[in-house]
Amino acid sequence: MSNRKFVDHSNYKEYPVEEMRQRARSFYEDMKRRRTVRDFSSRDVPIEVIKDCIRAAGRAPNGANKQPWHFAVVSDPELKKEIREAAEKEEQEFYERRATDEWLDALAPLGTDAEKPFLEEAPYLIAIFSESYGISEEGEKETHYYVKESVGIATGMLITAIHKAGLASLTHTPSPMGFLNEILDRPENERPFLLLVVGYPKENVKVPDISKKSLDEIASLHQ
Repeated sequence: MSNRKFVDHSNYKEYPVEEMRQRARSFYEDMKRRRTVRDFSSRDVPIEVIKDCIRAAGRAPNGANKQPWHFAVVSDPELKKEIREAAEKEEQEFYERRATDEWLDALAPLGTDAEKPFLEEAPYLIAIFSESYGISEEGEKETHYYVKESVGIATGMLITAIHKAGLASLTHTPSPMGFLNEILDRPENERPFLLLVVGYPKENVKVPDISKKSLDEIASLHQ
């Protein structure tokens, strides 16, 4: 195709094998410290930290480089209150009517319920939207590819960036989440993907006593 344009990948950096091992192990050990918390401090977090974390997420690989995501950062107390009220309404319906007994049993060790005070307590909420299609400058629809996969990767990178910055996060997915479009005035081509709660963990916060699967349980090595 005549419109192809490529440039040198001059930013790639290779490391000696031993340093590579050390860096991989160090990153793993750091990520082992990452925990989801549900009790947040109201301490202020500089907005530039949040912006840089989102910039990092925006570097995620994605289908045809359409970058089908939008990150709505919420710190306004009134908006957070409105989001909490709408989310708790959906969560109440979930816990009382929609969730199966099996699902509730799976959630029981985590201590979750319909009350979501962290939606107001944490300094930031980041509502992550997936763009089901784009809109050109002429107002025409543009197809987006692998939207869920792309936004999922970007979200993972955002969570990792937040952890590396020294903050905690919580993934929250009330269902349905259409109220986020209304509250945050997002267009109809965007669908709420996830609500990320971000801030410092509350002092002396406790987390569930759980473990992660071993490498042998999550990976197969075909050597």
